[in-house]
Parts: sequence; structure tokens; C-alpha cells
Amino acid sequence: MRSINERYFEDYVQGAVHDYAQAVETVDEAEMLAFARRFDPQPIHVDAEYAAGGPFKGLIASGWFTAGLLMRLFADNYLSRVASLASPGVDELRWPVPVRAGDRLWLRATVDLARPSNSKPDRGIVRTRCELINQDDQAALTCVAVNLLLKRP
Repeated sequence: MRSINERYFEDYVQGAVHDYAQAVETVDEAEMLAFARRFDPQPIHVDAEYAAGGPFKGLIASGWFTAGLLMRLFADNYLSRVASLASPGVDELRWPVPVRAGDRLWLRATVDLARPSNSKPDRGIVRTRCELINQDDQAALTCVAVNLLLKRP
């Protein structure tokens, strides 16, 4: 696939799988805790003593923090910088495996659908199945991202 600085709708081929294992985000405990304290202050995310006795046997990252890490990897590696117009949303967001401080995460993006827009001939719609893969090859987050992208001029 072309560089994200040269990528247009036509470069997103239905069925293509793109692994970005070389671009790893390591979960920083201080960032994880700061996010949780501000936006998701549940005890499993902010209270180590409570979390140690809970179902996960220790602190876990907020799913919303994890979604932010996925978005960073998605924007830095997969989504076009020259043709991306907007996103009408994300579907099927799941957190099947907890994320912890020190985990190493990378993005796998599978193009589920790439079709021209029915109403605007200069663009297309791309549905991407995203997986945030951890160091144990487990999907820590899955979702389907929907993006509107310009066609190549």
C-alpha cells in the first residue's frame, strides 16, 4: 500500500490485511492512570488495592484509553493524510482482553468494504475491521471503523 501521504480511496482494496507490527505503542502507566482519573475513574482503573482483589487481579486500562491508543496507530499508519474527509462512526467496539501498563500494542487493519459513494462521485466509503494486538498476539480491542475518502484526482 502507498504511503499515507499518497493514499486515496482506490488504495483501500477490499479483503486486504495490513499489519503494522513495526509500529508499537507501549502502555505507559502514568498516562493510563491520568486518563482514568480524569475520564473513567472506576476503581479497576485507578485504585491498585481494589483492583488487586477484583476480577482482573490488578489495574487495567480504561477501554476508552485503549481506543485512544488504537486511534493513534490508525491515524499514524493506516488512514490517508491526503484523502480522509470524515468518519460517520465506529461500529462493534469491543474490549475482549484487558490492557495493562507495559503492554505492547500494534494495529491490524482489514479492509472489509471499499465502495464508491452513491451520492458523491469524488469519494468512497471504506469499512475497516481494526484489531489492537498485544504482545501475546491477542486482540485487546476490536472495532469496525467507517471512513469517507477522496478518490485519486
